[in-house]
Amino acid sequence: MAHATRFSSLSNVAGLGVGGPSVPRVRPSPILIEDLSPSVDGGRRRSKRCAGDNVLVSATIFRDGHDVLAGAIRYRPAGFSRWREAPLSQSAPDRWSGSFTVTDIGCWSWQLTAWTDRFASWREELSRKLVAGQQDTESELLEGAALLEDLLLCAPSADRPALERAIATLAAAESAVVRQDAALAPALLEISARLGQRAGQATSPRQEIDVERPRARFGSWYELFPRSWGGFEGVQAQLPALADLGFDVVYLTPIHPIGVTGRKGRNDAPQAAPGDPGSPWAIGSPEGGHTAVHPELGSLADFDALVAEARALDIDIALDFAVQCSADHPWLSEHPEWFFRRPDGTLKYAENPPKRYLDIYHLDFDCEDWRGLWQALLDVVLFWVARGVRVFRVDNPHTKPVAFWEWLIESARAIAPETIFLAEAFTRGPMLQALAKAGFSQSYTYFTWKNSPYELREYVEQLTASPIRDFLRPNFFTNTPDILSDYLVTGGPPAFAVRLLLAATLSPSYGIYSGYERFEATPRQPGSEEYFDSEKYQLVERSLDGPLLPLVGRLNAIRREHVALQLFDDVTFLTVEGDGLLAYAKRAGGETLIVVANLDPHTARDGVVIVPQGLGLAPAFDAEDLLDGEVYRWRLGRNYVRLDPALRPGHVLTAVA
Repeated sequence: MAHATRFSSLSNVAGLGVGGPSVPRVRPSPILIEDLSPSVDGGRRRSKRCAGDNVLVSATIFRDGHDVLAGAIRYRPAGFSRWREAPLSQSAPDRWSGSFTVTDIGCWSWQLTAWTDRFASWREELSRKLVAGQQDTESELLEGAALLEDLLLCAPSADRPALERAIATLAAAESAVVRQDAALAPALLEISARLGQRAGQATSPRQEIDVERPRARFGSWYELFPRSWGGFEGVQAQLPALADLGFDVVYLTPIHPIGVTGRKGRNDAPQAAPGDPGSPWAIGSPEGGHTAVHPELGSLADFDALVAEARALDIDIALDFAVQCSADHPWLSEHPEWFFRRPDGTLKYAENPPKRYLDIYHLDFDCEDWRGLWQALLDVVLFWVARGVRVFRVDNPHTKPVAFWEWLIESARAIAPETIFLAEAFTRGPMLQALAKAGFSQSYTYFTWKNSPYELREYVEQLTASPIRDFLRPNFFTNTPDILSDYLVTGGPPAFAVRLLLAATLSPSYGIYSGYERFEATPRQPGSEEYFDSEKYQLVERSLDGPLLPLVGRLNAIRREHVALQLFDDVTFLTVEGDGLLAYAKRAGGETLIVVANLDPHTARDGVVIVPQGLGLAPAFDAEDLLDGEVYRWRLGRNYVRLDPALRPGHVLTAVA
């Protein structure tokens, strides 16, 4: 019995198949590929890029021993079975990198492959021996001839003469020096690399990239209430002016019929007075729900005309997708099972204490017919997609299951791949990131509340850190109908100008809510972020004539003209000696921009901005302010700056050739 036990244990140790792993049937590759970038959650989620981007990839690649490695990137768009290849090169010890270009929107796959270059390994070993003065290389030269004979078997006719001459020289030449020189000829190394004999090849796990159209990353948004502009026809009339100002996306708050039951009054009053229009987010009435339009805004034909005019001006019309219903929404009678009921049978209205939304009911994603609910919501999105809408701002997605959004976005893009989804999710970091990984193209951020140089620098550096930058794209809205920051309330017009400058130059995507250009900053009560006489609950007559619009138009023009402002992770914060100033450089396309802003809207501030080396700038250069054309003399190192908020919010500087 003891002998049997001992034999069993020995069998396990030897891997002979008794209770333990057996020897692999196929020899494992000795090469390890680790720490791939970009890679989100170990490849379980997709990174994000836009069509036309050059995707930089890297990995740690190594093996036992001293053999020379080679590698390549394999990549392909969705629907293609054949891989394309791009070379990998060693950028640091054991670190390899390369790039490829994604040309079309959709899901792209890539992986890395690496192998031992037997001829290069032999050549490198021979070279080291000769450098060390070891001249007895007979065996090595014969080994080299054998390797070249292997290459000859797969060589095209153009390469065969060179290989045959080298083989003959290595095998038969009398002079050792002649044989060694022939072995080390660069042409042989080039032929070997091109023929690509891949010994011990290893392949990394496949990674995926969600490639979207460039507007998913770069765009200037203008948010408005259509009812304040004369409905669809009134908004359409403003489109040429909005296009001239450089806006790429016109975002409409909900355009659907508004419920009467529980309707809110002016300034969020719990009861509406006669004539109060209600909040557009209280969606649904006997006239229809999420696929109907409020009759006072116009007809579906009017909406179609608005979308067509916007498209002609290269503007996207973005719709608000709010997954909620008023008490008068048709779904309450057609699908009562989709709503949460308390034990006494009453519906649970929406609330986020201390806020109470008595005019809104949430849908119950835990209901028995959750599949029917998911499909109905997808049908809503596809209804508007069929009418030409390709951008959706999603209201509070963090209060719905992430799995639902992943399914809905993938389903919508299967029909319209160019569709963009913006997540309005002011929530915890893990949920914000989970929504981005689920497919949201962009995300609202906490930019609105970051107002000091330290806060802004820390926050932007968090967003640009790897791997977050590979899947989360921020949209820096300066304000929203729900967010009037204390900085704007107390800072006056200079605060509006500097926040606009920051949003437009820090983030490729930013937005303003109408009224911002008119410096609207009266809160409902002290300390509140709600607007007094909020447009959410009453009719307002709007016109596009605010005093901040010239700066808006100039910044949007600068953004379109300079690639550095169309990217997010190219920012380098500069050291500033002096309080209240923030300075950063953005570099792309062979150009460097330097932005300096005075974050104190009340007081002129001065200080020294230190420009480091490594930004592609000359030791001394003329710096033109793109905002007004003034030219200053700057240099690497220390540069004095003084900014008076009453005169200018900051500088946007570029080196003059």
